[in-house]
Amino acid sequence: MSLLLVTHRACLGHSNGEGHPEEPGRLRAVLAALEAEEFSTAIQEQAPRATEEQLLRVHPRHHVEGILAIRPEGEAILMLDGDTGMSAGSAEAALRAAGAGVAAVDAVCRGEVRRAFCAVRPPGHHAEPDRPMGFCLFSNAAIAARHAQAVHGLGRVAVVDFDVHHGNGTQAAVEADPTILFLSSHQSPCYPGTGLESETGVGNVFNATLAPGADGEAFRAVWRDRLLPALESFGPELVIVSAGFDAHARDPLAQLRVREADFNWLTAEICRIADRLCGGRVVSTLEGGYDLEALAASAAGHVRALLCA
Repeated sequence: MSLLLVTHRACLGHSNGEGHPEEPGRLRAVLAALEAEEFSTAIQEQAPRATEEQLLRVHPRHHVEGILAIRPEGEAILMLDGDTGMSAGSAEAALRAAGAGVAAVDAVCRGEVRRAFCAVRPPGHHAEPDRPMGFCLFSNAAIAARHAQAVHGLGRVAVVDFDVHHGNGTQAAVEADPTILFLSSHQSPCYPGTGLESETGVGNVFNATLAPGADGEAFRAVWRDRLLPALESFGPELVIVSAGFDAHARDPLAQLRVREADFNWLTAEICRIADRLCGGRVVSTLEGGYDLEALAASAAGHVRALLCA
C-alpha cells in the first residue's frame, strides 16, 4: 500500500495580505518538491470540502458560520486579528484544508493506504474552538481526530505536533478528553505563549518546551525521552501529525536550530510506533514553515519517511 497525498488548488486561493509569511508560495514549494520521481508512487487525491457536521465536532456553530460568511470582494483582505486574514478564497481554502484531513482519515481507516500527507493551507493548530488565530481558521488536526472517532469508531487517537509554535487550538479542543492524546514540542518563550509543561489536560496533554537556540539534538531528546514514550503508553489506534517545519534553523519566525534530518528521524520514529501499535496508520497535515527552501526540503524528507519507514 502506498501513501496518499491530499491537496487542492483552492488552498492556493487563500491570502493573508501582501508580505504575510503564510502565503501561497509555501504550498507551491511543497507541491513542487513532491513532484520528484521518488514520490511517483503516491496516490493523489483532491481534498473534499469539510461538511458542517465535521466542523461542528470541534467548533461551535457561530464560529463555523462566521468564518464561512466572510467573503471579501476582489483583492480585499479582512484581518481577523493582527496575524490572521481572509481573502475572497479563504473560506473555500479552509474547507478544503479541513476536508483533506477527513479524507485522509477515511483512506487510512478503511485500509486503502497506511499513511497520508495533507499538503494544504491555511494551517490549523492555532484555531481554537471559538476563535481563529495564528494564521489558522479551522482546527484541521482536531477535526480529523474527531472524525476518526465519530465515523470509524476509534477509541484512542493521538495528535503529534512538532511545529515550533505550540498548538494551542488543538490542545484547547482535546484537553478535557482522555481519548485523545496531544503531544507537542515547541519553542518557549514564543507565540502564542501557551504550552507550559504544567499544562497536562486530564493527563492527556504532554508539552515539551525548547529554549531559543536549541538544536536538533535537544529536539530529538525531548521526543526520545518524554514524548514518544507517552505515545507508546497511550496505545493509539491512529496517529495524526501536525507537521510544522518552522523549527528549522533557516526559518524566520522562531529561533530553533532543527534540520531536515531531525524531522526525518522523528517521522520515522512515529511510523515505527504506529507500525507496532495501530497497523502503521498515520495521517499528517501541513502546519507552519516559512523559509520556502527549508520548508520544501523538510516536507519532502517527511513524506519520504512516511513512504519508507
